[in-house]
Amino acid sequence: MNAAPPAPPLLEARRLGFDRRDEVVFGPLDFALHDGELALVEGDNGSGKTTLLRILAGLLHTEHGEVLWRGETMRRDRGIGERLLLGHQLGLKGELTSRENLQVAQGLHGGGASVAEALARVGLAGYEDEPVRTLSAGQKKRTALARLLLARTALWLLDEPYANLDRAGIALVNDMLAAHIRAGGAALVTSHGAVSFHGGTPTRIRLHA
Repeated sequence: MNAAPPAPPLLEARRLGFDRRDEVVFGPLDFALHDGELALVEGDNGSGKTTLLRILAGLLHTEHGEVLWRGETMRRDRGIGERLLLGHQLGLKGELTSRENLQVAQGLHGGGASVAEALARVGLAGYEDEPVRTLSAGQKKRTALARLLLARTALWLLDEPYANLDRAGIALVNDMLAAHIRAGGAALVTSHGAVSFHGGTPTRIRLHA
């Protein structure tokens, strides 16, 4: 009896590139990411790290190369509920409380932890009913990170997740990533600084023009 063929990568890029005003930003780029894997996207300022994540999230289109999602050409609506992007813009409404912001997110990406559980996990127990505009930059970042816990998404696309966090916050991100990978999820992470992940060395994706 023939063995079943191996499952395709969760995400695959084939000769992926991006131009801005007729100038090459990055590419061609080839990589594959499987369930249970983590990749660190490296590159200088302006090398296109944020652009790459937006392409992989289906928010930005490029004419150069191809992105496959579970072996099929990725369209904006394919796998949309299985990918979650946390970018520089945190997507929080300042007049709403942390609890209210997460309740909105839960309506879009439910299925994981409860709002109370997520806020406690990121260290915001006791701040649930504070308007987000009154929180520190680090607390706002923690509120955004809590969204990752609300949904059972396969792929996390994290753009500078360590920004505005102290040592405890950095450890929190690493703990969340480790748990996500152990559960079979995958993640692409950008960072300007040195990163030490739990459980081994991540795949490195270097961007260059």
